Amino acid sequence: MADKEATVYIVDLGSSMGECHNGRVESDLDWSMRYVWDKITTTVAASRKTWNVGVIGVKTDETNNPLQDQQGEGYENISILQELGPMNLTSLHNLQGLIKAGHTDTGDSISAIVLAIEMIIKFTRQLKYKRKIILVTDGEGPIDPDDFDDIAAKIKGSGIELVVLGVDFDDAEFGFKEEDKSSQKRTNEGLLKELVDKCDGLYGTMAEAISELDIPRLKPVRPYKTYDGELTLGNPEEHKDAMSISVERYFKTHKATVPAASRVVLKTEPGPSQAADGDEIEGMEPTSTFSAVKHARTYKVNDPEAPGGKRDVEFESLAKGYEYGRTAVHISESEYNITKIETTKCFTILGFINQEKYEPFFNMGETGVTVAQKLNDAAALKLSSFIHSLEELESYAVARIVTKDGKDPALILLAPNIEPEFECLYDVPLPFAEDVRNYQFPPLDKVITVTGNIKTEKHRLLPGKELQDAMDDYVDAMDISTWEKDEEGNRGLEYAQVEDVFCPPLHRINQVVRHRAIYPDQPLPPVPEILLKYSNPPEDLLAKVKSKLEDLIAEAGVKKVPPKAKGRREKGHKPQPISGLDVDALLNQPQNKRKKIDPGNVIPGFKQMVEYASEESEIEDAAKQMGVIIRSLITSSLGDSGYDQAVEDMGVFRDTMVKWEMPALYNSFLTDLRSRLLSGELGGDRRELWWQMKGARATLGLIDQSISEPSSVTPEEAAEFFRK
Repeated sequence: MADKEATVYIVDLGSSMGECHNGRVESDLDWSMRYVWDKITTTVAASRKTWNVGVIGVKTDETNNPLQDQQGEGYENISILQELGPMNLTSLHNLQGLIKAGHTDTGDSISAIVLAIEMIIKFTRQLKYKRKIILVTDGEGPIDPDDFDDIAAKIKGSGIELVVLGVDFDDAEFGFKEEDKSSQKRTNEGLLKELVDKCDGLYGTMAEAISELDIPRLKPVRPYKTYDGELTLGNPEEHKDAMSISVERYFKTHKATVPAASRVVLKTEPGPSQAADGDEIEGMEPTSTFSAVKHARTYKVNDPEAPGGKRDVEFESLAKGYEYGRTAVHISESEYNITKIETTKCFTILGFINQEKYEPFFNMGETGVTVAQKLNDAAALKLSSFIHSLEELESYAVARIVTKDGKDPALILLAPNIEPEFECLYDVPLPFAEDVRNYQFPPLDKVITVTGNIKTEKHRLLPGKELQDAMDDYVDAMDISTWEKDEEGNRGLEYAQVEDVFCPPLHRINQVVRHRAIYPDQPLPPVPEILLKYSNPPEDLLAKVKSKLEDLIAEAGVKKVPPKAKGRREKGHKPQPISGLDVDALLNQPQNKRKKIDPGNVIPGFKQMVEYASEESEIEDAAKQMGVIIRSLITSSLGDSGYDQAVEDMGVFRDTMVKWEMPALYNSFLTDLRSRLLSGELGGDRRELWWQMKGARATLGLIDQSISEPSSVTPEEAAEFFRK
């Protein structure tokens, strides 16, 4: 059953709330309403019908409440602005128009609390609710302290939590004290504090409440049971000594999703007539600003006899087909059901593994927690024995789980967890053979030379003892396990604990949506610092390890690499390598200079020939050779075996011509290639390659003027090139 809440906000709307104090540029009312709006918009965003909100205005210019009519006095200048009930965006906007500072300071906040108590009792009756009253006031104006004991007893007896937040109220714990406070306000602060203490409520200053608004509030999540049944070892139906424990399995970690946005369109002529049926956003209340965008999907097949060459087909007539090479294999619905693996709900232990032999990279996803069935002492005793056995033997269990009949089976690893008041099995999904990626990488602790010799030291690719020591010192200095300060300012706490690290996209979107709901025309607020706190290492830690980092840089011989030059380089102004070796002089020697591109090493040869060309004619010659090689690849290709290499060569050809600002060479090659491909000159029908090139037109198309200024091809001509 969903949690039920009934919260009444009492807002001081006296004339004094319209003034600015303590150096603020906004009125006390607007400043205080930051907190109230944040809480109300959080309730609206949750969209729960069981979360109810009411708003009372005290010190209003008018009087609108039932107790004034019933009792005749004591409830003047108190108005119900929002009846207790569910809140939506429309009622939120209506409420915004009512929150304005009045012209009087007459109105008793204690009487408003009594009215809020009556509203909550009448609405919730004897049902199970979380009841709360939040009073926001600046403490100015008279307060009647009579009947405090009776009011406090009524609040406690009704299970209501009273929260009093005062504008510029003194708070020693928060470290705030207002100077030049009026005697009336000082007296009222003491009275409100007395009432709060009597009913075990909360009392604080508004500055503290507002300072905590940037701290993300985690959404309460109700436990979701993923499995409820028997955990078995062996088959209890066939063997009497098989183990069977009644357990329940829940999520321990589950990825929180970022709120999704619905597609809407602005109404051109908003009005009542547009709120017609069929113009509403599914799952949302109708608004006068947006219209729903409805999706319609049609399915077409080629039909030469139909108008336009295509014919619509119904969804029901579609069949499933699975890719098989470049074709599709049809499987009917009846055959699909037969080929699907039939499974039954189960949770069975397959075996055990020593903890030291388990590799952490096998963890595949979200963690689950398995506990004994509720109110089942026998199951709790069995599971506890099993957990302690795993702990003593330092082992994990491997289990097969099917959460429901017909669901795909999964392998999970069960790890024991023992705490003073809690025992359970944590589990993580394990990979199947197809899920594991095996890659070969060269070793880091040794170098194998071309002659087969193995070197473990004194090699330029291996760190020496001095470098290893410098790295060890730097890593040790960057340790954050005890970098966080405690309340007394001493370091020793863990830095970046899980409960302190929040998801920036999730909470930023929620913050922006709440702000836009209240202030649709104001600019968006900046990103809260708490969301960016762990984006970079702590600055004080970086300052501490600066000397260690400098030692590491010096020992490793790290040098700054010059930025990569953009555009065509001028001859004779090529960057010099860091080593100081004159590579140009070596490659420009007649015996080293390339004059022909090796078909077996096309891309490096082409780049080198262009890079060290001394005349444009040499670049033109390299472009011609590249074109010949690409055409030869296509012509000699058996099927599509050579297409990928040809496409890669064309991409390098195009990028190089853009870099050297000679687009005409590539454009003329591509124009010639298109005519040869479509005419069948290059070994027959090569239209499949042409379609492949059309799909990669952004990287293989003509070089237009928007990419390279010397080009004579306009963007429109480049776009039209593949349409012909």
